[in-house]
Amino acid sequence: MRSAVCPGSFDPITLGHLDIIKRASKLFDQVIVLVVVNPDKAPSFTPEERMEMIRLATADIGNITVDSYDGLLIDYVRRTGAAAIVKGLRAVSDFEYEFQMAMTNKKMYPYAETLFLTTSMYNMYLSSSLVKQIARFGGDISDFVPFPLHNFIYERLTQGRGSFNEY
Repeated sequence: MRSAVCPGSFDPITLGHLDIIKRASKLFDQVIVLVVVNPDKAPSFTPEERMEMIRLATADIGNITVDSYDGLLIDYVRRTGAAAIVKGLRAVSDFEYEFQMAMTNKKMYPYAETLFLTTSMYNMYLSSSLVKQIARFGGDISDFVPFPLHNFIYERLTQGRGSFNEY
């Protein structure tokens, strides 16, 4: 079985993330959507909340599993035996950083490839940071996040409250 890891912070998951995940699910037998914990960032959602949002957003895709990890991505890939890391690219500006990471990962573990999927033209401007900024100023984020998660994401970002169990 060929598996891939699709890593990200997913803080929160956007329709752009979901597009890459769905496309990766057609290329591999199993896709592990991995919430990577970055100690240098102050997330708006806990890793558990991000994992649950991903599970809800991908519930209709049969070959998706969700996990989180707070170490080096390549160590997780090695441990799971994944054949590939799938990353989405929005613009040329993403490529330089992602290319450097891909080369470093290849040096550290030559048995996994990094595949870049270009985002659809509908999502090329979209990022979690943009969603957070729009929501914090009271803007409409419904075109940017999966529908079942909209209210939870919006309330957390605008009012700093809301339990995932309420939704």
